[in-house]
Amino acid sequence: MWKPVVAAIAFLAVGGSAFAASAINKDAQTRTLIVTEGGGKTELALAAGETVEFCPNGCFVTLPNGDLEALTGSETVEISGGVARVK
Repeated sequence: MWKPVVAAIAFLAVGGSAFAASAINKDAQTRTLIVTEGGGKTELALAAGETVEFCPNGCFVTLPNGDLEALTGSETVEISGGVARVK
């Protein structure tokens, strides 16, 4: 009886961060994304080669070129050559 409950709790604990969006900076210099989540804006600075997880529950992201993208929390934002692409 307890096995399914324990398995569900373990799955949620391990898989909880699997649904966050990721940002990867493949450039040699720091790039900044503006993240709007819950009505507040934050600057997310990514150093060269850095990968971060953010936006677990959906958000809006302003890319380095000024484009605004809506994220659900499962996407990857890849920055290369100063251009960001959402995958």
